[in-house]
Amino acid sequence: MSGLRAPQPRTKADPEAGRRRVGSHTPASGGLAKAALPYADAAASEVVQVYVSNSRGWALPAGDPAQDTLFRDGCAERSLPAFIHASLLVNLGSPTPATVERSTQTLAHALRRGRAIGAEAVVFHAGSAVDAGHAETAMRQVREALLPLLDEAAAVDGPMLLVEPSAGGGRSLASRVERLGPYLDAVDRHPMMGVCFDTCHAWAAGHDLAVEGGMTATLDALVAAVGADRLKLVHANDSKDLCGSTRDRHENIGKGTIGEPAFAELMRHPATAGVPVLVETPTERHVGHAADIATLKRLHP
Repeated sequence: MSGLRAPQPRTKADPEAGRRRVGSHTPASGGLAKAALPYADAAASEVVQVYVSNSRGWALPAGDPAQDTLFRDGCAERSLPAFIHASLLVNLGSPTPATVERSTQTLAHALRRGRAIGAEAVVFHAGSAVDAGHAETAMRQVREALLPLLDEAAAVDGPMLLVEPSAGGGRSLASRVERLGPYLDAVDRHPMMGVCFDTCHAWAAGHDLAVEGGMTATLDALVAAVGADRLKLVHANDSKDLCGSTRDRHENIGKGTIGEPAFAELMRHPATAGVPVLVETPTERHVGHAADIATLKRLHP
């Protein structure tokens, strides 16, 4: 998990200082190394994100040790940081005990798989209380579920857990970036807890990223809520829908309602310096992702 330890001092002449690696969510079906590494090469990815279980299911596959080794070694050869996205069903704030239990088990599984494949961190959605009267209980559930996982991650040197704000709606526990502060407070701002910022989610939750200075103001608010060192990953996705829609429908960079100028602000903001940036945009094979990666690299200062 070396990419998330305290960085070593850099000189001003270091070309890597402040570099934002750009990559994509990467398919892993058919074999983690067999599928993901050629895809990353074809898309010119500098960072990858994968699922290690069904994105919309509770099954927790053990993984293939041979593929794990090939993937880990392949990423090391390419200097390619890897992240895991947990199942989209995870909701630690649910009023249904079985959902909370399965969510906790899913995160524990993703962390184990992350250690096996050398992943930097596991991304999970902040979740929802679902019912209006369940919000306080939901945050207690978040605390009770996450603290043991975070303590174990610290004891074995990772991976980290990264909470990703939702697109809003449904009694979300954290959708607007300001709500990340109370979410982190619920786990005592544990050092193994970081943040993943998704541009489409923020837009859907009501942050106007398209207005001049809007992305900058949103990232400033995120830093004010969580601190300067908690942002560990960015999901850079344009949107098919209007600001505040609470709809999470991704579009290719510059072709949606957020627009390219906002992503230029993203790539210039001090908070994203040194932070990997991933696209989860529409694509045919690797082509759409390759184009979006190239666009974001062009916008890199």
